[in-house]
Amino acid sequence: MVQFLSSSRESFVLLGAVFLCTTGAEALYSDLGHCGKKNVRTGWIFVKTCLLANYFGQGAWLLTLNGQTLGDQRPFFGVMPDWFLPVGIIIATCATIIASQAVISGSFTLVSEGIRLHLFPKFTVKFPSNIKGQIYIPAVNQALLIGCIGMVLYFRESAKMEAAYGLAITIAMLMTSILLFHYLKFRGWNMIIVWGIMLVFFTVESSFLFANLTKFMHGGFFTVMIASLVVALMYICYRGGKISKKMVNPVKIESFTQKLKALSQDTTLPKYSTHLIYLSKVKKDDEVESLIPHSILQKRPKRADFYWFVNVNTTDQPYGASYSKQILDVDQESATRIDVVFVRFNLGFRVEPRLNIMFRSVVQDMVKRKEIDIVSRYKSLQRVNAMGDFRFVIFRRYLSNDNDLRPSEKLIMDAYFLLNRLAVSNQEYFGLDTSNVLVENVPLIIAPPQSYTLERDDSPFVRTTP
Repeated sequence: MVQFLSSSRESFVLLGAVFLCTTGAEALYSDLGHCGKKNVRTGWIFVKTCLLANYFGQGAWLLTLNGQTLGDQRPFFGVMPDWFLPVGIIIATCATIIASQAVISGSFTLVSEGIRLHLFPKFTVKFPSNIKGQIYIPAVNQALLIGCIGMVLYFRESAKMEAAYGLAITIAMLMTSILLFHYLKFRGWNMIIVWGIMLVFFTVESSFLFANLTKFMHGGFFTVMIASLVVALMYICYRGGKISKKMVNPVKIESFTQKLKALSQDTTLPKYSTHLIYLSKVKKDDEVESLIPHSILQKRPKRADFYWFVNVNTTDQPYGASYSKQILDVDQESATRIDVVFVRFNLGFRVEPRLNIMFRSVVQDMVKRKEIDIVSRYKSLQRVNAMGDFRFVIFRRYLSNDNDLRPSEKLIMDAYFLLNRLAVSNQEYFGLDTSNVLVENVPLIIAPPQSYTLERDDSPFVRTTP
């Protein structure tokens, strides 16, 4: 085999032609997150057997035609008798649909995880069933539909599409090997063994890569173009999120609890809500972002009996949902007491953040443990043990015009907020009912301009007549 591949350039290029034999099996792993590794490993027994039987059968059929030209004949369908050909076409079509479905499901999973890790815009993620891993993202499905139709109309022939597909799979395999290297290094494997394993993988995959690069101008460029667009999208979301996160100024909750107490006891103000819940980006249990006290005390005084500060933390694990809480002792002894509670949800990056249901469960659990009393503070409603109303407050940031940004930063931030406008709103993403959500617009000032120097003119004002 080595002698054949090294005999001439054309022989080495042949690797690019036979590479697609591996891609069908590779698609099997696209459903790994949905089916589980045990099912994939069990399925490999049948897949491997069928692939070997098929390829050996095609080879045997080709040997019977030694010295002849194939013409329009294809080995896959040529091994079939005429009476079985319609059945074979149906089976091949079904196999194509199944393989494409695996790739589609894998795309949903990757984008969903990217959203939770802030690498993609907040697209709508639907869960059609209660089975773990079953998700549907309409935006991704529509993008795949448009992309597939566009590729068919552009390439017109499957032979030309093979170049784009083969190069994409080769690059994906190389990326997987790089991730495997970092994983083995993280697990503390002996680096000599790790480099030995990587040498085998990189040698094989690099050979396939160079063989497929000969098809770059025949369709491989399309793969690079699509990959570049996805990388640019992820970079904009990552970089824009980092810049926005720098503007989150944390403040200690204890620094304004007495002001909350005074506001809650001020009967000259109408009560805004019994329970007022703010979503905070700060992860510390005793801090919130500075926008929250500004919204409560200054933007419009919001009097309430309960002030809840909620943080949603994404963990490195795919699944799992837990919460922790901290009740601040402000003044719970007087008749007009005030409760301030900090709650953090720790959710896996595959868990849907349905805050309405999760927050209700937290409140019920704390009431059951007798940690809080949510009976309305109104005397007329206390007699019937009625609960108070709940209202969520979330912030919607937009890029202020009062910024002196560098051209590169301005381009990134403009693209970042454009993607945010195209994505779903925060209340939809967190699963909040629109009837009990207040959205406050907040200008994001990253690089404030220098103050202007104005000269005062004290000359008498002269009226002019038109």
